[in-house]
Amino acid sequence: MMEGRTTHADHFVAIAGNIGVGKTRLTREISRLLGWSPYFEPVDINPYLDDFYADMNRWSFHLQVYFLSKRFMMHKDLVDMGVPCIQDRSIYEDAEIFARILHSRGQMDERDYENYAALYRVMTHYLRPPDLIIGLWASVDTLVHRISLRGRSCEKTISRDYLEELNDAYSSWFGRAGGITQFMLVDTDRIDLLREEEMHGLVEEVARRVGYQLELPLERSS
Repeated sequence: MMEGRTTHADHFVAIAGNIGVGKTRLTREISRLLGWSPYFEPVDINPYLDDFYADMNRWSFHLQVYFLSKRFMMHKDLVDMGVPCIQDRSIYEDAEIFARILHSRGQMDERDYENYAALYRVMTHYLRPPDLIIGLWASVDTLVHRISLRGRSCEKTISRDYLEELNDAYSSWFGRAGGITQFMLVDTDRIDLLREEEMHGLVEEVARRVGYQLELPLERSS
């Protein structure tokens, strides 16, 4: 298959969504089809993780600040590179989803949460936002099915209730994300990311949204 190529140099798209929704697959396909640089979640281990699982109330703030600092550095680095790039999970999700849930559960107290939220606002103020955030959505039934299919040992203990909680948080944030930058919601219950035709249509729409002119259309298999 002949792949499409684009003419601009520095566009930046971030993909957001729940566990198992298809962020990594879409990141890889945009990278492959458009020739953009992909950026995935950091692989280093958070040094607060073991302490957090032992005492979530005590270590939640430290854990989230560490994640926030790493995400900030990645975001800044990829913008500074000046090449088209696609990011799997954004800095905005750290605060809008995960820290918010810890606070709502009582696992991050009000003082720590307000301090964290203030730090997040200051840090993101100095970042160039993505040109587009793609919000991927799926029902909990779909997420549970996809997670079981990929069979990652680290995901075996993820409960349905937690996926519901994350979906609620994402639904709320997706409604506000347009205040950051252009936002595109993709319902992956309806758009099958495993089907080439649907994936190509989605990638072409992403290119159109950020003002990329494809030199060649993405070819479909006959």
